Amino acid sequence: MRIAFMGTPDFAAQCLAELVASGHEIAAVYTQPPRPRGRGHTLQPSPVHAFAEGLGLTVRTPVSMRDPAEIEAFAALDLDAAVVVAFGQILPQAVLDAPRLGAFNLHASLLPRWRGAAPIQRAIMAGDAVTGVQVMRMTAGLDEGPILLSETVAIEWDETAATLTDKLALVGASLLPRALAAVERGGAVETAQAEDGVTYASKIKPAEARIDWSRPAPVVDRHIRGLSPFPGAWFEAPSDRGPDGRGPVRVKVLMSQVSPAAGRPGEVLDDGLLIACGEGAVRLTRVQREGKGPQDAETFLRGFPIAAETVLD
Repeated sequence: MRIAFMGTPDFAAQCLAELVASGHEIAAVYTQPPRPRGRGHTLQPSPVHAFAEGLGLTVRTPVSMRDPAEIEAFAALDLDAAVVVAFGQILPQAVLDAPRLGAFNLHASLLPRWRGAAPIQRAIMAGDAVTGVQVMRMTAGLDEGPILLSETVAIEWDETAATLTDKLALVGASLLPRALAAVERGGAVETAQAEDGVTYASKIKPAEARIDWSRPAPVVDRHIRGLSPFPGAWFEAPSDRGPDGRGPVRVKVLMSQVSPAAGRPGEVLDDGLLIACGEGAVRLTRVQREGKGPQDAETFLRGFPIAAETVLD
């Protein structure tokens, strides 16, 4: 089919690769505009942008798909279908209606649970045992369209947002061509979402990433893993080596383990980053000090010791 692909992160790039390999004609690739990244704040294209350009595909980076000129240009592509995977913009009805067979979205949850922007992170943080990927027909409501195909994926006890994203990307990339083939031959079965069990996966706000040691250890552990590696759950460690030469240093936590130990919330219980929570404790096993790369706890502590009985904010 002649399709437009709309996506931004690595997760979406894998799906685009599979659609290209399946023989679909990619009329255009839509992705978010380049963003400033790194210490130099140079503009960098999204993973989908870079991948599409490498294949010689037409790439468009509209600030808003609600722009009348963008809507007109999209309609002029004369598409059979549009495929959306973590694009990052809400599409107006005129865009959804433009392709001959409709617009289809790959969503990383088992709808209606976790509609919205951060389903992978929210599933881990909530302690869900399973999640999945689904292909749905897009409608005006947020992730409310009927489901065409679905695959379930287990969430392991040590799952992070990164590892779960990789698993779901592989499953989703194989699901999309199957769904489009069913649509093309007129054999797609569309099932309405259940009215019960609706939850929303709101975007992760920066302030939400700060670790609250007063919460139970399993909740803190899921919070850490659900935000690993980005944006990264964090705490402040007292130090005279902060960014301005004094004051606290921000430390991201990328991995942890629950422990039955107990103490005052935020108290460091030993010399190996065992931190007391409201109930139980968590041992921090992989961390990242601001301005440095990720390190295992032992390596981190050799260069930045945090002594037992320290109380973390």
